[in-house]
Amino acid sequence: SSFSQSSVSSQNSRGTKKKWFLEEDVTLVACMVDLYNVGIYNANTGFKVDYLNKLERMLEKVLPHAMLKAKYNLESRIRTLKNDWAIIYHMLS
Repeated sequence: SSFSQSSVSSQNSRGTKKKWFLEEDVTLVACMVDLYNVGIYNANTGFKVDYLNKLERMLEKVLPHAMLKAKYNLESRIRTLKNDWAIIYHMLS
């Protein structure tokens, strides 16, 4: 099962690239929804500046061995998910 696998990294030209697993994606989205519902980190244009650090701390509690960092891991994955879902959203509308 992919849920029990540890994170695997592969080398690319810019450094180490993290491989994301389904459990990590699901947890990331769930934590973002929780942050949004609490309302503390909401802004008119999305989330406030410090939300990535809070998200990192939330994920550390749920996925302690994933070692996800706000600046590179979370920022990059959120950008990727936005791009992927934008394509699906446009296909459905």
